[in-house]
Amino acid sequence: MLKNKVILITGSTNGIGAATARRCIAEGAKVMIHGRKEECAKKLVQELGAASSYLLADLMDENSYVYLIAQTVKKFGRLDGLVNNAGIYPRNNIDSANLDLCEKIMRVNFYAPLLLCKAAVEVFRKQKTAGTIVNIGSMNAYTGQPDLLIYSASKGALMTMTRNLADSLGSELIRVNQLNVGWTPTENEICLKMSEGLPENWQERIPKKYAPSGRLLTPDNVASHIVFWLADQSLPVSGAVYEVEQYPIIGRNRLNDLIIQ
Repeated sequence: MLKNKVILITGSTNGIGAATARRCIAEGAKVMIHGRKEECAKKLVQELGAASSYLLADLMDENSYVYLIAQTVKKFGRLDGLVNNAGIYPRNNIDSANLDLCEKIMRVNFYAPLLLCKAAVEVFRKQKTAGTIVNIGSMNAYTGQPDLLIYSASKGALMTMTRNLADSLGSELIRVNQLNVGWTPTENEICLKMSEGLPENWQERIPKKYAPSGRLLTPDNVASHIVFWLADQSLPVSGAVYEVEQYPIIGRNRLNDLIIQ
């Protein structure tokens, strides 16, 4: 599905990003891994082989965006796809929100994808070829849980950006789509939930109200959907906000589960 395509995936040393890198390689792509921990990046590249490489960059640094795009082109000679996967999700609500926290979360979750898109579009235009951008959003973009206020807002902003860019870039054959991903127990999510009081192996004991299939999504599940939106098989669709979840996000009514004592 991705034969000879060059893909840059941000935040790809673990979780959904790493699963996507593996799947892209399996589908014939060359992949640039991005992260902040060199040990993790090296380990993944050793696993993936010569069709992969890695770059270290902090997305809080405004110089990192052009750097990541330029170095990917320098290494592989071109760029065909960008996956804006990196994100942070510190807990906060209206009582704990402050300007510094807003700036930190928005800088990684919204400003970085926006400016990475800008740098990628410049390359697509120079190459005079089609290009594909996949933004990794969240079902929290629609409302979000109470302790993910700023994160939810950042994913809502990303969703609007996706549609805006798709509208403005479509005639240049540059596609921009977003996957709003549901609850996926990555390594980081598993540890976070345990730190918040859930027991070991909590991800294997989720009520069917939250996982109708009997299990939550896996990073590999999500990676399969990302690859489809990177591939020509999803042509010519652009501006789609695609929900990767096992139940409808909008309008779901669980009142039949209500028990009042």
